[in-house]
Amino acid sequence: MPYPLDAAAVRSWCGLALEALGRERERIDAINVYPVADGDTGTNLYLTLESAARAVEAAFDGHTSAGTAPCLADAIGAMAHGALIGARGNSGTIVAQLLRGMTEVLAAGDGSADALRQALRRAAASTYEAVAHPVEGTVLTVATAAADAAEQAAAGAAGGGGAAEVARAAHEGARTALQATPGQLAVLGRAGVVDAGGCGLVALLGALADALSGEVSATPVAVRADAPLPEAAGCEIAGRAAADGRGDPEGPAFEVIYLLEAGDAAVARLRTRLDGLGDSLVVVGGDGLWNVHVHVDDAGAAVEAGIEAGRPYRVRITHFGGVTRTKEPAMTARAVVAVVPGPGLAGLCAEAGATPVAVRPGEPPASGELVQAIRQAHAREVMLLPNDADLRHTAAAAAEQARTEGVRVALIPTRSAVQGIAALAVHEPGRSFDEDVVAMTAAAGATRYAELAVAERQSWTMAGVCQAGDVLGLIDGDVVVIGSDLTRIATAVLDRMLSAGGEMVTLVLGADAPDGLAERLERHVRARHLAVDTVVYEGGQHAAPLLIGVE
Repeated sequence: MPYPLDAAAVRSWCGLALEALGRERERIDAINVYPVADGDTGTNLYLTLESAARAVEAAFDGHTSAGTAPCLADAIGAMAHGALIGARGNSGTIVAQLLRGMTEVLAAGDGSADALRQALRRAAASTYEAVAHPVEGTVLTVATAAADAAEQAAAGAAGGGGAAEVARAAHEGARTALQATPGQLAVLGRAGVVDAGGCGLVALLGALADALSGEVSATPVAVRADAPLPEAAGCEIAGRAAADGRGDPEGPAFEVIYLLEAGDAAVARLRTRLDGLGDSLVVVGGDGLWNVHVHVDDAGAAVEAGIEAGRPYRVRITHFGGVTRTKEPAMTARAVVAVVPGPGLAGLCAEAGATPVAVRPGEPPASGELVQAIRQAHAREVMLLPNDADLRHTAAAAAEQARTEGVRVALIPTRSAVQGIAALAVHEPGRSFDEDVVAMTAAAGATRYAELAVAERQSWTMAGVCQAGDVLGLIDGDVVVIGSDLTRIATAVLDRMLSAGGEMVTLVLGADAPDGLAERLERHVRARHLAVDTVVYEGGQHAAPLLIGVE
């Protein structure tokens, strides 16, 4: 039974798209030969849609708590915004712009077949506007073909047909166009594959058609023009791409991506500046928030250009060195992957041999990011440290996914970075996997954790009512003391924790910790709690000025 194009349909679309890209991710990665043969287009699209899906769920949760229901504009706007802030790679950035183009129409429309037709046309046009030098035979061509097919479907029935009919026609049009891409782009023809970004768009439009029709299909996207991709063809394709000159060491060395807060005029100047620095330039967004993607040799210059234009953040720089290699890096026996809230802790984990996943306030990692970190560890066995109670479900999903790929993963139940430090300190790759899991879990469990935070607004807590700007002392996640002086709150929290005993105190200083805080707390511990050692780390986290661990 067909469903209307409303907020519920957008939510269903996100879920189905995420499932489809999860199924297709590895096959899309394997045929990724343009613009760089770095084998990550499927993963980037998955992570982009995962961010979009999280934003849609957050929109529904917000309306539920307010006792209202989201409308189509709320849902599609959240989907586009989530994709924008979470866009990965060239294709992910383009898909984010495609969703933004759809939003421009649907946010003011009624979800009719004609509105969807207009949205798909606007989406296709907006992708061309975002790319500095559009190339046919790519996701841009596939998007245009989808819009053409939607146009014909909407005009072919009395009253324009239903939105489900238009979506299905767009999907079929995209599939047909995808099969023609090897004849439109030489590098695809030589490799014998279709465009990877176009594959992702076909999966996305198929999910939309399924969400509106109520008829879910899981037909794999054909990645070759003549036949499905043979098993283990990824290395063969990568080898062909290298021979074709893609990933040439004389090409750009870095991929630079960042979010940018800037005005339209500044972004126009930025486009010109970045176009002169490199290639594969895509700038998407609007209303003061943009996602910038470019391939350059001078990554620093690309970031500096963003600083001149406005405020860049969430900067990601990826080195293309090795994209032409057909061999995977050597596997290690065991590795640790740890989520950390600041650059200091990331450096500490890296020094200890762990793979850090750095996060920023309000931007928790998606399960796909954790899976990618597990893959990049190149280990047969992995200890995963989420270091945050709120990440337990995300980390569990990532561990389960990695296990399906043949990696033995143990989820160590660390609820704070200080518990992660304790677990990492006893990690021993030389002993058996199970013994290592037990030792790390025991060390984390034996470490009580606390943090200091600054209240953003008035609210009720277990320790009473706090006002905006108050310093909160939390132990094991619960507020136990409220005050105005950070040092006094810290000493009060330490005394409470050490009243039950302890041998070592770990202090992790945040980016906003006041000067001299660590020295004052160390003196307090020495004076009040004999035989207790104190160790201090510069964590650099922004969410909490101080993290405390007691072992």
